[in-house]
Amino acid sequence: MSVLDDLAVPLRALRLLAVDFGHLAAPSVHVGPIYPNQVELSFHDDLAGFEAWREALGIAPDAVTHGTQSDGRTRVLTTSADFAGALVTLTGFAKVPDPAPAGTAA
Repeated sequence: MSVLDDLAVPLRALRLLAVDFGHLAAPSVHVGPIYPNQVELSFHDDLAGFEAWREALGIAPDAVTHGTQSDGRTRVLTTSADFAGALVTLTGFAKVPDPAPAGTAA
């Protein structure tokens, strides 16, 4: 059985993230006992917010993984960095624009 004290490292990191980067876009936040040293920050329909956090944490652009889900309808960006003893994982989601109909200018 996990106790709240088991999450002290990511919760401390989250507190420092709020202090140091409180001016950035508010992400969805997840901390839990499955990955007890990890803070997950996710950005839905906000890749600009994802990018601002990536830059603030000093993560290089080439450290971002790109993919899609939902049959290619959703773009997914993922990266991570160590911060205050915790692994901070950023995930950004955005809709992939519908392709232009055939015969129209792009």
